[in-house]
Amino acid sequence: MDIESLARQMIHEGKKPADIIKTLAGYIQSVKHVSDAYAKELAQAVLEEVSYTIGVDDDILVYARSGVGMGEFGVGSRGTGDFYAHRKIAEIIGETDATVGVDQMDDAGVIQVNDQYIICTVDGMHSRLSEYPFLAAFHTTRATLRDCLVMGAKPIMLFSDIHIADDGDTAKIFDYTAGITAVGELVGVPLVAGSTLRIGGDMVLGDRLVGCVGCVGVAKHLTARKNIEPGHIVLMTEGAGGGTIATTALFSGHADVVSRTLNLKFLTATQKLLESPVLCTISAMTDVTNGGLRGDIHEMAKTANCHFLIHERAVHDLVDPDVMTMLTDLSIDYLGISLDALLIVAPPDAAPAIIEVVESAGIAISQIGEVQHAKADGPGATLHDKEGNVHDFSPKFREAPYTPIKKVVDRQSKKSFEEMKEEVDRAAQEAIAKKKRIMSYIQSKQP
Repeated sequence: MDIESLARQMIHEGKKPADIIKTLAGYIQSVKHVSDAYAKELAQAVLEEVSYTIGVDDDILVYARSGVGMGEFGVGSRGTGDFYAHRKIAEIIGETDATVGVDQMDDAGVIQVNDQYIICTVDGMHSRLSEYPFLAAFHTTRATLRDCLVMGAKPIMLFSDIHIADDGDTAKIFDYTAGITAVGELVGVPLVAGSTLRIGGDMVLGDRLVGCVGCVGVAKHLTARKNIEPGHIVLMTEGAGGGTIATTALFSGHADVVSRTLNLKFLTATQKLLESPVLCTISAMTDVTNGGLRGDIHEMAKTANCHFLIHERAVHDLVDPDVMTMLTDLSIDYLGISLDALLIVAPPDAAPAIIEVVESAGIAISQIGEVQHAKADGPGATLHDKEGNVHDFSPKFREAPYTPIKKVVDRQSKKSFEEMKEEVDRAAQEAIAKKKRIMSYIQSKQP
């Protein structure tokens, strides 16, 4: 419970101070089980602090509101809204000297230093794994290592950030750190830096945990999405999922499936490729995460300005059987959910050697598609389903709903996406203008 946000909301609604204090005190007591006197005193202090900020309109302290909520627009839900928001972020960042920048929507950013590339990536933990710090950190660490490896880079160090709400048990920090270092030690990449803070300081009650893990790597040969060309083929390794599949299992009564996600197959496969001469024959690699295969193929097609043809039967056979059984039982679209499989795009004549290297590690891999020239209506993808029918293979507004709560949210009436995009566009342009104003102000004050 964010009591600062609640106080601000009630002030804007015109609630009386006494009523605000009573409401806040009630929430404080429901979480902290403190005395009436303490709860009231804390509530009064919250109201006092927040009141000082009401009406402050200095340029640096206010932002142009879009009126579109994160959930409404699907930000973080790995669908069309999320991808759109990330492209707005790229616009705000603008042009840089990066070899691979955020505008390419790749798995990691890259800069060139002398004759080698430096790769940096960061992944946030799955928000529903707050009660399972080790598992959350394990999968986040695996994810950030994947994002580094698929760029053709050798990971050299990890860094982390962890925020826990005021009432969270301190042990969560230790369990989370153990999850990071378990993966790091298994693959020989040390955790070297990090940050530990409370969410919102004293203002956020409860024990919610959020965090991220980042990775830095080095490379000589990049396997970025911009290298993809028509005529290439698409390979995919077996996948059993990570944080998303673990969350699906935990919150749908299939906890036994969580153990299927505890493996290093992806990392082993990519490390084998990095150690082999076949790496230089690979055009691009990525992991099946953002919105599942639907989302990743869509973003790859957009970056490379190509069309992808995907064969569902080949994909289906590469999904862990236990995971597939669970997803089928729960009526979850496995093509729209993170599977944590490795995607490789390469010229057809390079495929046999690539497959041989991956299979030598005991990991299954098959060709699942081809890259074609973009159609008249632009880049995109087509799916040949198991029955031989042809479908458009675009991402949905959100990734496949994979928990009971997500299914409820997915059914709610939505605002027009086009109308929301207009408001999001406006807010992004306001942010760009603000950046320029503040930069100009600071520069004018320099000696």
